[in-house]
Formats: sequence, structure tokens, C-alpha cells
Amino acid sequence: MIRIIMHGCNGAMGQVISRLAADMEQVEIVAGIDPDDRVVFGYPVFQSLETCGVEADVVVDFASAKAVDHLLEYCGEKGLPLVLCTTGLSEQQAAQVKKTAEKTAVLRSANMSLGINTLLKLLQDAAKVLAGAGFDVEIVEKHHNRKVDAPSGTALALADSINEAMGHAYHYQYDRSLNQARRDPHEIGIQAVRGGTIVGEHEVIFAGQDEVVTFSHTAYSKAVFAKGALEAARFLAGKKPGLYTMADVIASAT
Repeated sequence: MIRIIMHGCNGAMGQVISRLAADMEQVEIVAGIDPDDRVVFGYPVFQSLETCGVEADVVVDFASAKAVDHLLEYCGEKGLPLVLCTTGLSEQQAAQVKKTAEKTAVLRSANMSLGINTLLKLLQDAAKVLAGAGFDVEIVEKHHNRKVDAPSGTALALADSINEAMGHAYHYQYDRSLNQARRDPHEIGIQAVRGGTIVGEHEVIFAGQDEVVTFSHTAYSKAVFAKGALEAARFLAGKKPGLYTMADVIASAT
């Protein structure tokens, strides 16, 4: 049984993960960390990692970027594997993630959905053919009106996947209203939409001469991210120090 500490347990995603974990084999949430220390799902809840004192095999984090610094420091010191799901990290925090991975296993992904991470692989093959043939690349992402960071970490991951396949020949254009000029063939346009209760929609458009190829992914509930986070926890427990991604989780299942 994989013992999990849920960091941000009483947040929206923490609650979704907790409900799903209760019905999932081989995992158990043994404690939660949250400023709101109400016990909702039966396991004990603490306001800080230091006061927790419950032994676990891995931490799953779905809190906020402002809590990541201390979380990384704690997991690094304790050698406690960490599934880091929080997005919107600064460059300094991203660098700290890499340093922490030298001390313990850290799995970081811009999106925990198994579908999105499969799409990342498919896009690389498509880019080599379509972008290589001169197709323009545009990405449109849509999320609920409470999402703070824009563009989404997932949109950037999709762009990075394409750019990697093309030898990093592209730069990113985020707002065309600030750049009144003809489109650069070596740019990837990334646009963000915020509204209502949209869980998450991502569309990657390859637009060529007289034809368009579109890849899209729609999340209808947050359960898709929760499922991926728990699969990541099962994968990461017991792993050696290093920086892992959802691609490693998918590879282990094939």
C-alpha cells in the first residue's frame, strides 16, 4: 500500500483526489496538509508539514505556488518523494525543483492528465511532418474564470513539445495586439481564454495551404487530473532521486 500525504487536501483538487483515492487500490491518503485543518475525509489534517508526524511514502501536492518553496525544502531534507502538481511556478522555483530532485524523487508535470501526456508524444510526430512542411502552429487554451496563470502550464508544455521536435527553432507569441506585424513562420501563437467553469480545453492547430489539422483535448471534470496524480504517486514511491515526468509514468505502463 502506497501511503500518501495530500498537500493542499482541502482545496478543490485535494478533495477530488481524496475522494478518488478512497476507491483506488494500492494507495491510501494517511494525512493531509492545509491551512484549513478540518477533517473531511477521515485522515488527520495538519496546518504544516512539521506538525504532521505521519509516515508516508510520497507527497502529492495540489496547493499554490507560494507554498512550493517550503514544500521542496522539506521533501529534500526528508528524502520524501514528491508529486508536484502546482503550476505557475517562477523560474527560481523551477530551478529549486531541479535541486530538490538531486536529493529525492520529484515528479513534475504541467498537466497530470494521461490524455494530455499522450498528446504531447503525438504532437512531436505531427510537428516533424506538418511544421516541417511549413504549417503554422497555433495553440488556444480555455479555463475557468478563477485560474490565475496565463497561458496555462499545459499550453506551454504543448508548445515546448513541438519546439523540441523541431530543434527549438520556434519562439512564442502570446498577444498579437501588441505586435502589429505579419506572422513570423517560426512562431507558435498561444492564446488564453478565461470564463465560467471550463475545466480545461486545449487545441493545437497546424494550419497549412488549403488544409488544417487540429489536435484537441477536453477535460470534463477534475477527476482526470486526480487519476493522473494518483498514478504518478504509485509510480514515484520508492524511486531513486531524480526529476521525473508523466511521460515516465506512461512508459512504465506500456
